[in-house]
Amino acid sequence: MGIAKKHARERMKPHSATRGPASYPDERFLRLIGDPWYAALVDIQDVITRSTVEIFSSAGLRNLHLPVTTHSISSPMGAGSDSLPVEVDLFDVRTYLADSMQFMLEYGCRFNAAGSYYMMPSFRGEAADHTHLCQFVHSEAEISGGLQDAMSLVESYLRGITQRILDELGNRIEGLLGGGMEHITDFLEAECIPQITMKEAIAVIGADNGDLLEWREPGFHVLTRAGEHALMDRLGGFCWVVEPDHLSVPFYQGYTGPGRRGALAADLLIGLGETVGLGERHVSADEVRFALDQHEVDPEPYSWYIRMREEFPMRTSGFGLGVERYICWILRHDDIRDCQLLERYNGTASIP
Repeated sequence: MGIAKKHARERMKPHSATRGPASYPDERFLRLIGDPWYAALVDIQDVITRSTVEIFSSAGLRNLHLPVTTHSISSPMGAGSDSLPVEVDLFDVRTYLADSMQFMLEYGCRFNAAGSYYMMPSFRGEAADHTHLCQFVHSEAEISGGLQDAMSLVESYLRGITQRILDELGNRIEGLLGGGMEHITDFLEAECIPQITMKEAIAVIGADNGDLLEWREPGFHVLTRAGEHALMDRLGGFCWVVEPDHLSVPFYQGYTGPGRRGALAADLLIGLGETVGLGERHVSADEVRFALDQHEVDPEPYSWYIRMREEFPMRTSGFGLGVERYICWILRHDDIRDCQLLERYNGTASIP
């Protein structure tokens, strides 16, 4: 039986949401102690961290210890922005809490050509919902090479951490879910993750299907969450969506195809939807300048980024994994807010 057919028959209903005692925010930290769900969550987080270090180290990548502040956010408010930055006044200096430290990983590749990585918090200004957190853990890596090299690394990385979770915690997770581990075993047994271009995805879904596709100015389509799930259902439960319109992604992704319209970028859809964002970067300073202008982004905060390419041009590609979204998939859960031990919501004082 094919993978797609198995998923059509066996795709399980997500685990019920809102496990946390939302009506008792001051008591939440006490009520979680002894809860099997959160005990398993802590152990899953631990396996992910240990496995990440082992897998990336064996590939020759170096871990970077990085700050949580930046002046060069990776999702500036431009045509391809999908998040709001978190601005802070740090001793009278305008700065941002890191939405991603991808640029620092690109810098790290100039020290270690094999690549660099980290796991650390990322901060976003939009409100949390069942697929978004205001603060989440990012596992990010950057390597020397092109788009397919980074995609291969992601696939081996996800297979590695997933197999380790299954080996160490499979019985406990199965007990929590009451069975239904096929989403994990099907992923591990698949020969490869299917790929579909954004152009092909639009043809499959239908450009006029407003429930699955959203049209945005200055003129590109993006998948809605329903659209992402429609593609996952069609392609076996998980898939890569590659070559989006360049205006739909941040400026730093490389160009593909004529007219600088397409992006050397890919999103991995699994579980809640987009869980990994990936791309190949511009090599030359001129390409960065052109993209900044095309996306209507102020080049001043990225002057150092441009100069790095003038002095040390290098072809790199990288990705970011939303760890809590990945955990949601592992636990077959439909609310990411239940996959964090300590809650942090914008505009809310949290305890502890």
